[in-house]
This record gives sequence, C-alpha cells and structure tokens, in this order.
Amino acid sequence: MKTSLKPAYVLSVIIAVVHILPFYLLVTTSLKPLTDLSSKWRLPTAIAWDNFSNAWKMAALERAFVNNIIITALSLVLIVLLGACAAYPLSRYQTRLNKFMYTMFISALIVPPLTILVPLYQFFQDVNGMNTYWGVTLLYVTFNLSQAIFLYTGFIGSIPRELDEAAMIDGMGRFRLFFQMILPLLKPVTATVLILSGVGVWNDYQFSLFFLQQLDMRTITVSLATFFGPYSNNVGWVAAGSLTAALPITILYLLLQRWFMTGLTSGAVKG
Repeated sequence: MKTSLKPAYVLSVIIAVVHILPFYLLVTTSLKPLTDLSSKWRLPTAIAWDNFSNAWKMAALERAFVNNIIITALSLVLIVLLGACAAYPLSRYQTRLNKFMYTMFISALIVPPLTILVPLYQFFQDVNGMNTYWGVTLLYVTFNLSQAIFLYTGFIGSIPRELDEAAMIDGMGRFRLFFQMILPLLKPVTATVLILSGVGVWNDYQFSLFFLQQLDMRTITVSLATFFGPYSNNVGWVAAGSLTAALPITILYLLLQRWFMTGLTSGAVKG
C-alpha cells in the first residue's frame, strides 16, 4: 500500500515545485537592487526594500488600487446576483427555451474577447463608456457571466426540488423562496465564482489598456506596464509591484478556499 502511494507523492512534489518556482523568482527579483545583475535564480546579496516604495510611487499604485477595488467589487456583485438569478429558472424549469438559453450562455465561453474588441471599442465610444467605472464593469460582467451561470446552474440542480415545494406550500413566493432559501445555500459555488471571476477581473490587462486610458483611471496591471519601455526595464520594481498587487486576491482565496473546491465540483456535475 505504501509503495503504491510513492508515485503520487513524487508527482505532488513535482507539481508543487512547478507552482512555487515562479513565486520564488518573483520574490527574489523584487528584493534585488537594479544594479544586481546576477542570475535570477540566486538570492539577493543585498535586500532592496526601496523597490516596493519606488513601485508604489512611480506607478501611482495608490490610485490604481482604488480603481481595481471599485471595478472588481462592482463586477463581482453583479456577476453573483445576475448569475444566480439567471441560473435558478434555467435549472428548475427544463423548457425548450431555457435549454436553448443555457446552451447560448455556455457557447459564449468559447468566444475570445479580443475577437470583438474593435466593435466593442467603437460602441463604447458612441455611448461615452470610455474611462468610466460603469463601462468597464459591464464588460467584465458580460464576459464572466456565462461561467457563473454554468456553475450556479449545476449547483442549484443538486439542491432537492422538494425544498422549493415545501417552501411554496408554506406560502412563499418564488422571489422570496430564492432569496431566503436558495441563495444562502449557494455559498460554496459563490466562493468559486468570486475566486475565478475575481482573479480574472483583478489581473485583467487587455480591457483596462483599451477602455481605461486616462492616467487617473489606470488599473494595477496597466500602471506596472509603464516600467517597461525602449529606454528602461525596471524588472525589480515590476516584481515588487506585482507582489504587492497579488496580496488582496491571495487573501480572498485564503478566506474562501474551504468552499472553493466544493463549489467547483458541484457546479460541474449537473446542468
């Protein structure tokens, strides 16, 4: 029995090392001064804590963090509410129309956002949605809603229908039933949606680059990209800024990890 587990342990160690190596390189690079030209694999001989302060000041990360927090929070609230509300009837009522709508939502997952970037850009110029919170928030909600509906539909399908029937016998309407009975049961899959969508929105570069072009509307990824140019390449500052930017989403994952896998597997079984 012990012998059969050894390959699994070896594989687990290899996978762990593969995931830890990029983090190790990020940490060592963020702590090296710009004058340190040694191998990226070597530990820094002198720790340059000023990389963090320089990255914070030169990239205006204070404002970028505010933008990221506002955009990510608004997007996640809408993704969770709209995704859960749309998934409930799709899961409970298996009509032809609902099956067709569910198929359309799932089909949207295979559409690369960059393929429709040009018409989107023109549309947002026409409706004055450039450099606005509401404009980029709608973009993130649109491109993350299909995934949320897929996960919520599968998870709601695992909740017994008898719960709905019992609540309606007690006099509950559909809206009250959903918000008081069903929604509280969706914590595991909601944690999964928050993590998957939150990481995507927080780390997004393509939409932020094109639709948030004003300096005071830049997000963290776009702000850090300014350190790269034809005459400068401040890798240490970028690494320090990236490490700082990763902290909020890492904390979010640590808080929600106990529900993450449960919601992911339950949401992928049915639907």
